[in-house]
Amino acid sequence: MKPREVTPSQEAWLAHLRDSDHVVIKPFDPTAQAKFEQVRELIHERLGQQTIVEHHGATSLGISGQDEIDIYVPVPEDRFNVFIEKLSQVFGEPRSHYGLERARFRTEVEGKRIDVFLINADLDGWSNCLKFEAYLRKHSEALKAYEKLKEDGHGLSTQQYYRRKIGFVHRILDLADSSDTCDQSELAGIFEVN
Repeated sequence: MKPREVTPSQEAWLAHLRDSDHVVIKPFDPTAQAKFEQVRELIHERLGQQTIVEHHGATSLGISGQDEIDIYVPVPEDRFNVFIEKLSQVFGEPRSHYGLERARFRTEVEGKRIDVFLINADLDGWSNCLKFEAYLRKHSEALKAYEKLKEDGHGLSTQQYYRRKIGFVHRILDLADSSDTCDQSELAGIFEVN
């Protein structure tokens, strides 16, 4: 199986990121789950209990990260624009919006940055997110490697950091597609920057 490469849309996204700032990585925040639950409750109050609201990213995995909480609201494509409007009423206009793919809103709880992503549940990006995190939860050595990648990214530019992260995610997705096991030899080159 040919390894995944950075897609044209990923390259375009990377190109718009700043290459002059520096990413700051902080240790896991044990209060993250409680803060997620506060925002989930707010979304459920405003959009209904049937709305799927999920905690993802580093804080959901219990590892170091950029000191933010990532919340995802996956919806089918035919409901995407309806939910843009609904979430805008709760959090204001999206900070970023990529057509019918995803939109990012921002809020805070007790000074903690919360990114709320509306995501098209019909696209590969969402299923790959779920596959990636499921693999990390099942394979502790891969989760440790991911945390190390994040910690080693402290001080990199946003663009450099996300280029490395995308490469790592692709390698894990390749492993997930090819087998159900992961050993140190498979992770050996995972930090190489292309």
